[in-house]
Amino acid sequence: MLTAPSGCGKGTLRRALLAKEPDIVFCPSLTTREPRPGEVHGVDYLFVSREEFLKRRDGGELAEWAEVYGNLYGTPRSDIEAALSQGRDVILEKDVQGARTLRKVYPEGVFIFILPPSFEELRRRMEARGTETEKEREIRLESARQEIADLGTFDYVIINSDVERAKNRLLAIVAGERMRAENPSSPPVVQRRFANDEPAARRSHEKGGFQVQPGNSGREEGKTDSLPEGDQRPCGP
Repeated sequence: MLTAPSGCGKGTLRRALLAKEPDIVFCPSLTTREPRPGEVHGVDYLFVSREEFLKRRDGGELAEWAEVYGNLYGTPRSDIEAALSQGRDVILEKDVQGARTLRKVYPEGVFIFILPPSFEELRRRMEARGTETEKEREIRLESARQEIADLGTFDYVIINSDVERAKNRLLAIVAGERMRAENPSSPPVVQRRFANDEPAARRSHEKGGFQVQPGNSGREEGKTDSLPEGDQRPCGP
């Protein structure tokens, strides 16, 4: 599960992962919003009318759904179940709200949060994308601040300051989790964040980055990692 505030590059990382790991199945979300430039139906999202979305929701076809920025988003259950029944790995892209719900539906899943190197960079990326008005950008940025403070339900955090480095960290997580599944008693190849930690994330105004403070889960002492511009590594090689 890849989760990130809008503009953090989760779609870019997902495409990079699938290019290296074509056996992984991407199950796109159902949505009522209009496609952005370059987005393809059935590849990036399943674009449907509001009526079609509500019909599928009421028919119990969605594992979760939510309304975000006035548009409906949902996760088709059948696509995920079909891939899992074949022993395939599945990747999803969701916002924080959707990921929180899916954690309850698929507690065995691996949940990864993608951070921008700074809020200034996130704003720059949104402006460069040019798909929102200034008011919409401010709403999304405020949502991002709130979402970044809710990292406790995620197993890994990747700071996407450099796409190649972030891609390699994502690949390392996939490899480590596969090894963990095959050899549950072996030491972890990649250190996994504890899913029941409740870290507090706050902006570091001096360095323009973030600080993430894991809580003490009783298994190891909580530590504070300063994460300016992606220099520190909360996970991966």
